[in-house]
Amino acid sequence: MSHRLETMRPNPAWDAASYPEVVEALSQEGLVFKVWGGDWCKDCRAQLPDFGAALDAAAVPDERIEHYPVEKHDDGSKAGPGVDEYGIEFIPTVVVERDGTEIVRFVEEAEVPVAVFLAERLAPDAVEADD
Repeated sequence: MSHRLETMRPNPAWDAASYPEVVEALSQEGLVFKVWGGDWCKDCRAQLPDFGAALDAAAVPDERIEHYPVEKHDDGSKAGPGVDEYGIEFIPTVVVERDGTEIVRFVEEAEVPVAVFLAERLAPDAVEADD
């Protein structure tokens, strides 16, 4: 098992009851959550504990949550497992895969929390035909 990101430790103040559709979307069978972050990263410290709590509330098993700790070089570039393979430039980045295929990606900043962003795109009624 790879190093676990401290920032993914669930935020005990996160209120799952306020986000039933988020919990439902994240709990779908077969989803794998790949999380790139750094415990040194302020965006990660701000965003990932709530995401960890959402995954916890959705009862996503640990083996379907992969942690990828990222280090930052002096020039701002990132290094760590999977960084080159997945083209990680900003953290936090969360890639959601099903059957080894990426289906949605959250990168660093969005208008909504990580779990909400992903759930909006994973919700069964959000599935649209490929163009």
